Amino acid sequence: MLVAAGFGPAPRRTSPTWRQFLSSQASGILACDFLHVDTVFLKRLYVLFVMDIETRRVHILGVTAHPTGAWTAQQARNLLIELGERADGFRFLIRDRDGKFGRGFDEVLAGADVHVLKIPPRSPRANAFAERFVGTLRRECLDHLLVYGVRHLRQVLAEYERHYNQHRPHQALSLRQPIHDPAEVVDLAARIEGRSAVCGLIREYRRAA
Repeated sequence: MLVAAGFGPAPRRTSPTWRQFLSSQASGILACDFLHVDTVFLKRLYVLFVMDIETRRVHILGVTAHPTGAWTAQQARNLLIELGERADGFRFLIRDRDGKFGRGFDEVLAGADVHVLKIPPRSPRANAFAERFVGTLRRECLDHLLVYGVRHLRQVLAEYERHYNQHRPHQALSLRQPIHDPAEVVDLAARIEGRSAVCGLIREYRRAA
């Protein structure tokens, strides 16, 4: 019917899809988001984190009960310091339109030539990497703990960040951890050792050195 009416096939896209963009530019993209945690004293705390999409490495930037624009801008500065020379390799940062970020957050990143990409409203799948990390963190850690306050939460998150980056295998990385040495040789005949991590919630296993 379309051919008879003189309508041809739909034109090809002139620009890549969002998935194609993420795949082709992954090495230069960061994704960030907030998550909230309620303490046993009914106080809500906010956690800001950033993920390197290509390596899946996570940086827990900070915890606060009052995420002001000045606070988030300072966390952006801390991120650039933590990345060091690697910051030159990133060109984009994906975030939602949460007002807690403020203009200062974007301006700090713009000063480092990192362009902030704001996802459309009510489109969490556009920031799927960050959203998936939030779900993983809750299922493996936060849903099983009673958090007492900022100091306690920071300790828990620091331990989980270490586990996530240095030990937890990722399917997208061929079951390797985000921080690993490709040249490291694992002795498959060595004895397997286990240790408890993240307040005893997680059991880690590795070959004895």
